[in-house]
Amino acid sequence: MKANQRMQRVLTGLGVVTLLSLGGLVTASAAAPAAAAAAATTINTQDPTQLVQDVASSILKELDANRAAYVNNPKNVRALADKYLLPYFDTRYSAQLVLGKYWRSATEDQRTRFINAFQDSMLENYGNALVNFTANRLKVQPGRVDPGADLATVSTTIMRDNGTTIPVIYVLHKTPDGWKAWDVKIEGISYVKSFRDDFSAQIDQKGLEAVITRLQSGERPASLPPAK
Repeated sequence: MKANQRMQRVLTGLGVVTLLSLGGLVTASAAAPAAAAAAATTINTQDPTQLVQDVASSILKELDANRAAYVNNPKNVRALADKYLLPYFDTRYSAQLVLGKYWRSATEDQRTRFINAFQDSMLENYGNALVNFTANRLKVQPGRVDPGADLATVSTTIMRDNGTTIPVIYVLHKTPDGWKAWDVKIEGISYVKSFRDDFSAQIDQKGLEAVITRLQSGERPASLPPAK
């Protein structure tokens, strides 16, 4: 099975994995439920394993407080992603890796528009599945990172609806603001590499502006079938 097809199979069953990996560069909705304003779990940015656990716990707390509001209004899910995922995902670094050699020749305006369009496109396709995220679906494996390390991985497992599990590894690096994620490996498939390969072919054929325009219009990469 091709890498993108394997990844899509995972994402279709558990779109929350994609959302957790992305961060979500979106604007918070003014219509978000009152529960979204409630005090959240303190996020420990100094320990990568605890960071993943704390972010998941914060999301679960708000989902469980008013899940119906999120189910009935997808815009609320986008606000939830913006609030809890964006601060802990290095979107600029991830986008830089996705664009690869094209990042160097892109203007700062192109880079910014690519980051926004890329994140928004993926949230539009898979973000609504976040409402199905429940505590018994995610298990964060214990881990220890050397105090002097700048790179870390956090292993987790996600449970599918049929009871089988999916190995998901978060890749993080240390920044001046603490640890931040920049990639996710789902069943061994790197999210960043998968999209870098896809976008590289498109940019070679049509140029970076064409790819940005397609993403801004809501289109997804041609090799990825729609989420269902």
